[in-house]
Amino acid sequence: MQMRIPAHTTLAAALCCCTVVPASAQATEHYQPTLESLETHPLPQWFQDAKLGIFVHWGLYSVPGWAPISHPNHDFNSTSYIINNPYAEWYYNPMRIEGSPTWNYHRAHYGANYNYYSFAETFDRESTKLNPDTWAQTFKDAGAKYVVLTTKHHEGFTLWPSAQRNPTLPPDRQHATKDLVREVTEAVRSHGLKMGLYYSGGYDWTFVPGPIRTAADYKTVQPQSPEYGAYADAQYRELIQRYHPSVLWNDIGYPKSGHALEIEAEYYNAVPDGVVDDRFSIPHADYVSPEYQTLHSISARKWEECRGLGQSFGYNRAEGEEQTIAPDKLIHLLVDIVSKNGNLLLDVGPESDGTIPPVQMTRLKALGAWLHQNGEAIYDTRPWTHAEGKTADGIEVRFTRKIRRCMRRCSASPLHRRSRSRL
Repeated sequence: MQMRIPAHTTLAAALCCCTVVPASAQATEHYQPTLESLETHPLPQWFQDAKLGIFVHWGLYSVPGWAPISHPNHDFNSTSYIINNPYAEWYYNPMRIEGSPTWNYHRAHYGANYNYYSFAETFDRESTKLNPDTWAQTFKDAGAKYVVLTTKHHEGFTLWPSAQRNPTLPPDRQHATKDLVREVTEAVRSHGLKMGLYYSGGYDWTFVPGPIRTAADYKTVQPQSPEYGAYADAQYRELIQRYHPSVLWNDIGYPKSGHALEIEAEYYNAVPDGVVDDRFSIPHADYVSPEYQTLHSISARKWEECRGLGQSFGYNRAEGEEQTIAPDKLIHLLVDIVSKNGNLLLDVGPESDGTIPPVQMTRLKALGAWLHQNGEAIYDTRPWTHAEGKTADGIEVRFTRKIRRCMRRCSASPLHRRSRSRL
């Protein structure tokens, strides 16, 4: 989207009074593992209202923390993209493709025979330096209403001490020693934010190692064995039962040998106001999740764009100002998404010790400052009749509609107000 960057951003919000049933009055349903039952799950009001979440990619890949800064348009199916993957959290895949930039980087910095899972020792040591309250306060100050933490990425290492034994990794390289999922979850909730959990259901390179070299490999590397299906089911049940996440964020798909319908039904029964994304390989979802893609018009269905502040989700030490979204463009992105019935799940990639890179912190602070002044036009809003417009002097505007919630029936006379905000 090409947008003139003015000295101020203009939003138009139509405020109206209407009848809303309080969430506490909503009857709790017992969900069955069928599409018909799951489809009765209503989108929780908190998710509709939140508008901004923080994604956190943190794991073994945060130790090397490197990827080539190429392919900013994320053309996933290109062979060149696979070899020059800009996602630092995918480090283990291209480091095994001879001649790739990551293969060369790994040999130069760690040696040809250094095993990726040996990063576990360093990550265990460095991750003890994390102060989860600092993260939670930072995310709250940025204006986020929920957080989603990666609990297991594609390489299979988990951030909680799972009771499920990994069949290929040594005991000291299967999971973090500390229960990092619990520590972050408790801190986030203590600051009044919702906590969600990411899990890579579609890939686990400890079961089908790959590497992915061509676009066709994206499918063939997905594990489908009965052993992996049981493993993924069991780990999801651990996450649900131990942490009761408000968001269950699956990635890549789900094994056919697993039981996605059962997992989602059990989840809703445990967390009735929870939400699931659209990456479980079944038709049901509470919202759709485009990646580094923004819709061009208002969507009747709830959606959430996930993207990094830079080109990567995981920490990439090669990224700087040029690769990181500018503060004003980040604010415009959020405004545009919200006007079209979306949420923004904005990713930070901490270093192995939990430090959020300064280039990312400046963006979070700028976004938080803007939302502190202008959040009324963002939070608790709904799309208006149209999303986009221009002022008489050609400044791009986006429209939202504010709903005043009532405990009882009240008049529906609209109040129109235009809010002008400065960057």
